[in-house]
Amino acid sequence: MGEKKSEQLEFIPAQVKVIETVRPQYSCRHCEKTTTKVQIKIAPVPLSPIPKSIATPSLLAQIITSKYQYSLPLYRQESMFKQHGISINRKTSSEWVIKCSTLFKPIVDYLQQELRKQPAIQADETPVKVIHEDKAKCHMWVYCSGTDSPVDNGSKNIVLYDYQPSRAGQCAVDYLQGFNGIVQADGHKGYDKLKTPLIGCMAHARRKFTDAKKAQPKNKSGRADMAIKKIAQLYRIEKAIKDLSSAEKHRARQEKAVPLLKDFKKWLDKSAMQVLPKSAIGVAIRYSLNQWHKLIGYVDSGDTNIDNNRAERAVKPFVIGRKNWLFSNTANGANASAVLYSIIETAKANGLTPFNYLMFLLEELPKKPDNLEYLMPWNVKLEAII
Repeated sequence: MGEKKSEQLEFIPAQVKVIETVRPQYSCRHCEKTTTKVQIKIAPVPLSPIPKSIATPSLLAQIITSKYQYSLPLYRQESMFKQHGISINRKTSSEWVIKCSTLFKPIVDYLQQELRKQPAIQADETPVKVIHEDKAKCHMWVYCSGTDSPVDNGSKNIVLYDYQPSRAGQCAVDYLQGFNGIVQADGHKGYDKLKTPLIGCMAHARRKFTDAKKAQPKNKSGRADMAIKKIAQLYRIEKAIKDLSSAEKHRARQEKAVPLLKDFKKWLDKSAMQVLPKSAIGVAIRYSLNQWHKLIGYVDSGDTNIDNNRAERAVKPFVIGRKNWLFSNTANGANASAVLYSIIETAKANGLTPFNYLMFLLEELPKKPDNLEYLMPWNVKLEAII
């Protein structure tokens, strides 16, 4: 009669184990009788991410991913460990996190060097509260490269965070020193200090028209609707060419997007003369005209995107985490957060599970490798770290 099968998922709670390492000590009986100095031999202490600590790579990876990937503050993790009968207070966890960030700093520095070699990057910034700094000025800057396309265009997927007690454009100038590619960002004037080609974000322009549409009478179309339709045509082109090579994207944009952009510019110039400058639609039109030379910059290269959404998506994990842990106590804590967010988000951008990648780094870095290239996420095979 055959058989029928059914499946159900069962959840097995996490387990905490104590790993005990026994190292016997040996002495030479002959030496004890013939010499006054007794030699004692013992195996070396196993390598550990944090020497003289009870924290193993798996425990540290769990604490880091819980906070920086899943936005679980350390005080909540403290209560969770108590349920397993383990006492790990938040102060201890915080010290471990900062020490791990110091261990990972060479990896992030290496990633920063690779970022500067990329043909194009995207940038964004968001406020962060740091208690012992001027809270009104502190910002977390985000820089990323690569694409979501399966086509290998030679660009590496990198997401890096940089804490700065300022939003001044000099922060980007210093961080990207030596970079000669294209920078894509929003309308923040600080980026104008960069001496590299700078292009804008069409999503920001569209957002202005979306706001203007909300100000229109309901059930009535207006100039905002027309602008949104014109921008949608540009996005349809991008959707159609997303899996092409850089050279093919460039040709397609020159053939298809450039004529649409010229038509859009004529419409903006004409509409600017017909609306009130301070109205919602007037503000939207003026923004696009002021940013126009940057907004159209993406058509001159196949390595760029039509918008800055890749960087804005990279900012979101930090923003979500900020809502839970609210602030950093010191600049050291903010810098540690920047390092750990960089490791986690770069791992995700390369298709790796952050927990497994962190464990891999925590096991390999104590060995003090001479070459860090094999630790880069694009060189790590997923099956090797599971």
